[in-house]
Amino acid sequence: MKKWLPVLLVVVFAVLPSQAQVKIGFINSITGTEAPIGEHLTNGVKLAIEDLDKRGIKVQLFQEDDTGKPEVSMSAMEKLATQENVAGVVGPYSSKCANAVSKRAEQYKVPLLVPAASKEEITRGGLKWVFRLSATTLDYASVLLDMALTAGKPQTIAIISESTDFGTSGSKAAKEYAEKKGLKVVFQEDYQPKSPDYRATLTKAKAANPDIVFLVSYVADAILLMRQSREIGLTPQAFLGAGAGYAQIQFAKEKDISNNVFSSTQWTEDVKWPGAKDFFDRYKAKFGKEPTYHAACAYASMVIMAEEATKAKGDREALKKALVDGKWTGIMGPVAFDDYDGYTNQNKHEMLAEQVQNGEFVTVWPPKYAAGKPVYPFPGWK
Repeated sequence: MKKWLPVLLVVVFAVLPSQAQVKIGFINSITGTEAPIGEHLTNGVKLAIEDLDKRGIKVQLFQEDDTGKPEVSMSAMEKLATQENVAGVVGPYSSKCANAVSKRAEQYKVPLLVPAASKEEITRGGLKWVFRLSATTLDYASVLLDMALTAGKPQTIAIISESTDFGTSGSKAAKEYAEKKGLKVVFQEDYQPKSPDYRATLTKAKAANPDIVFLVSYVADAILLMRQSREIGLTPQAFLGAGAGYAQIQFAKEKDISNNVFSSTQWTEDVKWPGAKDFFDRYKAKFGKEPTYHAACAYASMVIMAEEATKAKGDREALKKALVDGKWTGIMGPVAFDDYDGYTNQNKHEMLAEQVQNGEFVTVWPPKYAAGKPVYPFPGWK
């Protein structure tokens, strides 16, 4: 099994002498509304390039800012494929951009490794040149609902999501999984993101008296939704946030409204995957902030892409085959791109659930990875 663990760097360095640079593209939301999360992906890639360089793997990185817009993202992919002639591309961040870019990757026959976008359809279209390390929106929903159904006995659910690719995919997945588990969906509504007021939606949700509220939002909306939930007195057994904004340090620090909110996540510092704690410590020391799962996903994706592109000597066909056939392990746990349940080249990543407790994220599910116990039911607003 291929490794990319920090403890093996000296050994690998001995077998991988300095060599010609391999060209890798990186598409990310560097500016725009999703830039706060995009920054974590950028930082994860920076650490990956540092580690690869120590091992004699030289990467010529071509970074493109898609500003969070699918049309810009597609133009970036075209440039990387035809002008820069990269071996492969890591990115983009958002589901709407990754879903659009995946078609261009297939068109130009360039391996695309999606690090953190979760929309189901990205790897459900039978595309052969698109690979995804990230879990899917169904995974985001199932880990939270399994946790809630084990911690308590909810019978009803309200689903509130933004009207984007990520939001609608997350909402659909949550509804399907909830019904599969016997939960009754008593309210479901998509909202226009970046609105100044969500009280109308939240009031309707409150009137439906749900046992649990499932939310899909980026960070600014996540904070506002919780603040206005407190204002109107929405008090279910649990608030469940599907990653993204609810897994951000910025959200956790808003302790008056984030305390005891659950979030699904793909990675935490205390998960027992090789190198996870070391990555957390290095990231915090270098960038002065704690990494999110987005940073870990980007790090792992860049390491895998650069390793295999180097072995393939930049040949796209050989790189695609290596990604199809390969298996890796490291800070994101086991990684393999498999075909299953209608997915193609999808990593079956094990999800985690965390909860904000006194302004800090605590891993609470599954039990084998838990660093603390879930506070359930929601104790109410302070």
